[in-house]
Amino acid sequence: MRITTLIVIAVILIAIIGVAIVIELAPMYQSSKKVLRVGTSPDFPPFEYIDNKTGEVVGIDIDLVKALAKKLGYDVQIIQMDFDGLIPALINKQIDIIASGMTITNERAQVVAFTIPYWRSDQAIVVRRGSSFKPMGLDDLVGRTVGVQSGTTAQDLLQKYVNSTGKQINIKIYTSYVLAVQDLENGNVDAVVIDSPVASMFERIRNVNITAVIPTNESYGLAVRKEDTALLNQLNNALKEFLNTTDWQAILQKYLGV
Repeated sequence: MRITTLIVIAVILIAIIGVAIVIELAPMYQSSKKVLRVGTSPDFPPFEYIDNKTGEVVGIDIDLVKALAKKLGYDVQIIQMDFDGLIPALINKQIDIIASGMTITNERAQVVAFTIPYWRSDQAIVVRRGSSFKPMGLDDLVGRTVGVQSGTTAQDLLQKYVNSTGKQINIKIYTSYVLAVQDLENGNVDAVVIDSPVASMFERIRNVNITAVIPTNESYGLAVRKEDTALLNQLNNALKEFLNTTDWQAILQKYLGV
């Protein structure tokens, strides 16, 4: 066997050993942080929506949960799904946290655990810009077709009104508010009822106007599984600190200009 052949074999063996060492040591250099799987329905600007330029999910909730996760030493994986699928996904351990502009309600609190509130909201009635129809309250929606997102407090508000008064509103249910607003712009519904800060965002970027705000005094919270008390306590402690920082004000300035 020639010397050059021996050298080639030696080089190959060294390379193989080197690769094996890299493979063996690779886990040591990977992030040791636990990953929090965050479920969201990205059709609720400015809280969560898809950036048209990057295709990424962005918004107040996304920046908030990322900031809290960083503070607590977690990495974040954003998982998109329909709003009414979020709680089932959380219970079935497909996600670890819901960050999706979710109103804290007694019904939801029976199956998930909410953090302290981080945002307050009411409900708003939205119509096409330039429409002669200008409802000032729920009574004005009687006999009309009104869009809502499935599983939301807006749907619950209208359904309770219909049940308690016996008056008829044709409630049209959508998987997302983006689709509801599109149908409103296209003249397929007379109005959409939606959370007030989101209605304000749609008013700025879509061909719609707010005609009335219905005081409901809702509060948004992050949600975790009831048994995840350690995570809940971590999030609450981090939230209490973060909501009093300039970083939180910077997030609001970024998405709301306030």
